[in-house]
Amino acid sequence: MILYFDHAEGPVFRPPSEAASFILRVTIGCSHNACTFCNMYRSVAFRARPMHEIMDQIAAARPYAQHIRRIFLADGNALVLATDKLLAILRELAGSFPRLQRVSCYAGPKDILRKTPEELAALREAGLKLVYFGLESGDDLVLKNINKGVSAAEAVAAGQRIVAAGIKLSVMVILGLGGTANSERHAQNTALAINAIKPHMLGALTLMLYRGSELLAEFERGSFVPLPPAGIMHELYAMIHAIDLPATNHCLFRSTHASNHIAFAATLPKDKEQLLADIKTAETKLSRITNWDPYNNVE
Repeated sequence: MILYFDHAEGPVFRPPSEAASFILRVTIGCSHNACTFCNMYRSVAFRARPMHEIMDQIAAARPYAQHIRRIFLADGNALVLATDKLLAILRELAGSFPRLQRVSCYAGPKDILRKTPEELAALREAGLKLVYFGLESGDDLVLKNINKGVSAAEAVAAGQRIVAAGIKLSVMVILGLGGTANSERHAQNTALAINAIKPHMLGALTLMLYRGSELLAEFERGSFVPLPPAGIMHELYAMIHAIDLPATNHCLFRSTHASNHIAFAATLPKDKEQLLADIKTAETKLSRITNWDPYNNVE
């Protein structure tokens, strides 16, 4: 059951693993809100919420304190807030919910890079235990095409900064994001980024073309050609094959999001060979699909 005590404008999104969390909206929308593949927050203007709105949500949740163990700071990138404000929020949460185990949030790369290592360490000490980071791709051309707003080197540096601060990092990548034209470079360079970041968790989503997004318009103009299901598996195989994490790493890999054609779960690098075999089997199975319609991936 999601605990949610808010009536502010705009839609609410959270990672699948936060299904039982108290969703505390400390911002509305996304401060970047310009990625061409995403329409999540297009209907709402970004704003940082004043403390009284945040405190009202916390007060409404206090009667349920014995049930609250996890809190997710929404919306799109909570780290855009000033560190002092985030620390005040975290202190209030620690004092209000005695069974609290972790606080987590989405974070954009530019917002991470604006935080000093000392600021991130202070946030960790105050209770921020997990950050979800949408890397999307480790390839400069793909990042430019989707208007992510950072280079691959900057995105890698952002991920590394979270890990160095002792905060658990869940990295999300999007299969098919480069289309047919850039699939190989997307797979290879994203793997290199993962090797450099060494995240604690890695999630792979499959590209959906959302109504109202620029990428859907590109597809309908014929300038972006999406990958069919077997092509997605081929790309995932290439990506996983090129990921080379130290044996001491324990990176939880999941492709269990609803966008994926087939779900996989593994720990890297321990389960890499079995995962590759499973992906190859899936690619063979999906290659038998002859009537795939890209509009099946439009929402």
